Amino acid sequence: MRVGIIGAGAIGGSVAALLSRAGHDVEVTARGAHLEAIRDHGIVLTGAWGNFTAAVVANETLTRAPELVIVATKAQDASEAITQNLAWLGGSPLVVVQNGLDGSTGARRASPRSDVIGALATYATSFLSPGRITVTTAGPIYLGATDEDDVPALFAARVLNSVIPTKVIKNFAGAQWTKLVINQVNALPAITGLSVQEVVADPRLRLVMTASMRETVRIGLGSRVRFGKLQGLGHSGLVLFSRAPLWAGQLLPRLMSARIGAVPNPGSTLQSIRRGQATEIDYLNGAVVRAAETIDRQAPVNALLVALVHEVEASGEFFDATAVAERYNRIR
Repeated sequence: MRVGIIGAGAIGGSVAALLSRAGHDVEVTARGAHLEAIRDHGIVLTGAWGNFTAAVVANETLTRAPELVIVATKAQDASEAITQNLAWLGGSPLVVVQNGLDGSTGARRASPRSDVIGALATYATSFLSPGRITVTTAGPIYLGATDEDDVPALFAARVLNSVIPTKVIKNFAGAQWTKLVINQVNALPAITGLSVQEVVADPRLRLVMTASMRETVRIGLGSRVRFGKLQGLGHSGLVLFSRAPLWAGQLLPRLMSARIGAVPNPGSTLQSIRRGQATEIDYLNGAVVRAAETIDRQAPVNALLVALVHEVEASGEFFDATAVAERYNRIR
């Protein structure tokens, strides 16, 4: 099958490599050194799903019509990337693998003729050098479906499930919110330059992470969200987490760190900073801040983390745990 991957970064590149290994005809879009590396030696994938090199067609934009399209750019780049490739999309199903809450909506505006399928990737990857991607933690992909007979979603699930465990779910909006809670592990590594595991191991940083997760759950509940189940996290458990004492809530980031395993995971936001790229923090913690404003509430912890990430982007200097704790204590 001809598959087009728009955005061959950590998620898109790993999906492309796996599909290519399974015999699919894959074309990816990339830029700069990453594009040249893929053209020169393919996508080198290592880690949880094996070590191999996938030879794929690579260009700045698609050059042929695929039967299935997967958009895996950063959230802020998705609409423009879809528009740049619009001539080749036709009526092919469009799977949008995005963090945050707005990926599917933006994709439908950019490509109104496409059947847009929202997707969430729950596996962890490291992409720190051109053409090389490491899967540090395995996990399934979740696709949103309108009903049990959602043909485009079922078609995409069949293709993806042949290489990555893929599940079709109805409560996709709720799953996006659960993923938003999980994605709270990204901001503090970007702020401190530490791995997720190192952040969780530090009592001061773990406290801030727990507070941002609890705040996210509370804003979701205030927005009448019923959280979807991902990675063992579901509505009832998250409600309990949001009501438990702050000290007890720190068990959740500890469990998440244990699930990630021993291989240091920098998180996607820190990886963007290390590559000198704009982060998608405004679509992660920033999404919580905007949701809070919609219901006339505030999300001060998430707002602080957004501000600190932007300060790191601007200065190139990381904060130590003491500085982060001091900034957090000012808003308590």
